Amino acid sequence: MKPSLLQWEPAAIERRLEELGGRAFQARVARAELLGRGKLDYEGMSALPKDLRRTLATEVPLLSSIEKLRTWSSDGACKLLLEFPAQSQSPGARTVPAQVETVFIPPHERGSTKGATVCVSTQVGCPVACPFCASGKAGLQRNLAAHEIAEQFAHARALGPISRAVVMGIGEPLLNLDNLLAGLSLVRSELDLGARKVTVSSVGFPERVRRAAQNDPRFQLAISLHTPDQEQRDFLVPAMRGVPIEDVLAAGDEWFHATGREVTYEYVLLAGTNDSEGHALRLAERLRGRRATVNLIPYNPIEESTFGRPTPESVARFAGCLERAKLVATVRWSRGVDGQAACGQLRVSNASGAPPA
Repeated sequence: MKPSLLQWEPAAIERRLEELGGRAFQARVARAELLGRGKLDYEGMSALPKDLRRTLATEVPLLSSIEKLRTWSSDGACKLLLEFPAQSQSPGARTVPAQVETVFIPPHERGSTKGATVCVSTQVGCPVACPFCASGKAGLQRNLAAHEIAEQFAHARALGPISRAVVMGIGEPLLNLDNLLAGLSLVRSELDLGARKVTVSSVGFPERVRRAAQNDPRFQLAISLHTPDQEQRDFLVPAMRGVPIEDVLAAGDEWFHATGREVTYEYVLLAGTNDSEGHALRLAERLRGRRATVNLIPYNPIEESTFGRPTPESVARFAGCLERAKLVATVRWSRGVDGQAACGQLRVSNASGAPPA
């Protein structure tokens, strides 16, 4: 299969267009049409000459991915199931196409001039395997390439303007850091996504956080903590078993000192598991003196889990404990829950749906 548009290095695709009878700058035009305007076929790119569009459709596929399914939630969130070509891991090995889910979350207010938030994935499957999250149930299959990360933005942009991105989909982003950085670099200028408009969520592998901080990261960092207690974190975040919470927090401190950007600590509230007042007080003690925000996420149900969703009253009590301890606490009731598009619900799915009226 021929490389798609975003697989080419900028200088190489410019040369290729000249070989095909176009001009170098038209490669930039094609990228802007794809990422900036969400044009998913060359035929719709009126900024390019018609003959060149026909040639490019044959010689430089616009996308390597296809949209397999689209699921709409009642609150307007739209989940896309995208499929990428198979990659052989070894000679003679059986290969199957790779599938991930991407979510387009429009503004709450109808008619708002703000763009949507897009939630993108970085791996096919997830190695972290949190028991309350659907993404890791099938394990890790492979990393996504830089262009595969970028193409998720193109599919989402076809649904409407984008003003913010969260890398909180399937996978552990910092275990695919090089491709993540390259993928974000491809889309940043076309979508005007500065560092304050992109948030990357990680479980906080200390050495990966430190490495990211030293690579001029143009994104905000969110570390999924989920509990102040070491034994419980070993259970809730199996991939971090044996890594002291103190080391995770120390890496977050180093991130802040290196980048000047505060860490957000994400905390999925599980009813009767990690949502007691004692948990809140111990979490406050862990974070005392740190420049950070705690983002509380009430659990979003998945079929394979026995965890429960806390009541609004329980969430408010937990947040109140943190605020009385002088911590900044926010609550994120996720969008897309009824379409299995909310935080923790993403996976390969065969669900489908029609857009809301």
